[in-house]
Amino acid sequence: MADETAQETPPEPVQGPQITNMTQYVKDLSFESPNSPASLLDLKETPNGELSVQVKSRKLTGDQYEVVLQFQIEGTKGSETAFLVELQYAGLFTVSGFSSEDHQKALMIECPRLLFPYARRVIADTVRDGGFPQLMLGAIDFVQLYNTYLQKNQAEAESKPADA
Repeated sequence: MADETAQETPPEPVQGPQITNMTQYVKDLSFESPNSPASLLDLKETPNGELSVQVKSRKLTGDQYEVVLQFQIEGTKGSETAFLVELQYAGLFTVSGFSSEDHQKALMIECPRLLFPYARRVIADTVRDGGFPQLMLGAIDFVQLYNTYLQKNQAEAESKPADA
């Protein structure tokens, strides 16, 4: 009898769209408590917050992109600013196999979805370390944020005069 050995075939490369999160990091973080210690004296009243979120992406090389979530949060007590948090939380992604329309959606919706839980933790820890009750951001609808971005860009394009 001949000695038969099973030959393994190498796995086929994955076909179709792919997003790979290569790394993520705090790109910029700022915390201010301009009215401390007065703003810390009465912690029974939790500061109210105003949140601003933006998503930006830029191509690095080939299929590699940097996606940045930008947060700006102002916590107020009455008319006084209790704290200000500004965070740029970024990730390096490889994005490939998408149509041109879906490629932009992957960068502006799916990549931020992957980054958000970690950015939320950085914000919660920073506010807590600043002496305030921990701030846990609710879910963000990145589809709606993207649609708002598209509408804004379309409105700006329509308002520009056409070149003669």
